[in-house]
Amino acid sequence: AGEEFFATCLSVGNPHCVIFWEDVIDIPLERYGTKIENHKLFPERVNTEFVTVKGENEVDMRVWERGSGETLACGTGACATAAACCANGIMPYGSDIRVNMKGGTLVIRCEEDGKVIMTGEAEFVFEGIVE
Repeated sequence: AGEEFFATCLSVGNPHCVIFWEDVIDIPLERYGTKIENHKLFPERVNTEFVTVKGENEVDMRVWERGSGETLACGTGACATAAACCANGIMPYGSDIRVNMKGGTLVIRCEEDGKVIMTGEAEFVFEGIVE
């Protein structure tokens, strides 16, 4: 038997599928992320965000990135999440939306004209040499 998800699919330069979920902490992300990433609706695969609305202008998000699996944070995923919140009338355009991820929080503002502004910390996390 198949499972159904209600999703908002959009592009912010790359494809995203945003699914609102009661509690993202408990979601079996690997199980659902893999299925959605490789679903026939997405021939080039898709990044999937599972989102829990926490309150006024704040969400928790977990992301499954195509080709990588779960990641700690995703800037385009946070932008897609905020855009989906506004497009679905969950949050107003022009407001600062806090998107909490395992790797930190970004603040996203979506304007009605389609402009999306992302604000957040940048942290150095890795240095290496490739031969």
